[in-house]
Amino acid sequence: MRLAVNIDHIATIREARKAREPEPVAAALIAELAGAQGITVHLRGDRRHIKDRDVEILRQVVATKLNIEMAATAEMTSIARRIRPDQVTLVPEQPHEVTTQGGLDVTANRGAVVEAVRQLRDGGIKVSIFIDPDEAQVAASRESGADAIEINTGAYADAPPGERDAPLAAVRRAADAAAAAGLEVLAGHGLTYVNIHPVASMRVIEELNIGHSIISRASLVGLDRAVREMVELLK
Repeated sequence: MRLAVNIDHIATIREARKAREPEPVAAALIAELAGAQGITVHLRGDRRHIKDRDVEILRQVVATKLNIEMAATAEMTSIARRIRPDQVTLVPEQPHEVTTQGGLDVTANRGAVVEAVRQLRDGGIKVSIFIDPDEAQVAASRESGADAIEINTGAYADAPPGERDAPLAAVRRAADAAAAAGLEVLAGHGLTYVNIHPVASMRVIEELNIGHSIISRASLVGLDRAVREMVELLK
């Protein structure tokens, strides 16, 4: 199973002081050297952390896979077609949210999603959609023309330890349905060093996107060690 490290919070620290450091690009290189097989960033409409210059430089230096999370808007589609990341993950976006609150409702936003997928794939960019673990959303993602889905594991991660069976089963059903439909299956949101094993053991899931937990641990033990420890857990 592959590990993609989300480095948004490196930029969050930088923007807390509107300073030049820490540098997200440096964090991406350290994560790759430590064994990460992908780098993920979220280019938000309000540019609260990751900036356009970050994705431009990351495209030049990331040697594994650059995945840019973004809303399904004309502005973001245009930026992606110019930057040409390896993958775009379409996500919902609300102006005042602290972080992404849930999966993209592909059914309710079918027109915008289908157009974004078409534009991105025409530009030679692989498209994933971040969705809640719902088989109807899996089917809608497949119908939109997407190459992959990323299953939102937030409900599982946020549940008390004794109440995780049901949300975990939902993740498994969605993953199995996506794999059966020919979609590549990714997952992420709220995963930590403690709760990752049940998700990582699902063989149909090919990649996990993890950010906050790794960056939090990195603040105490260093990014290289934090990434290496997560890579070992996924083995």
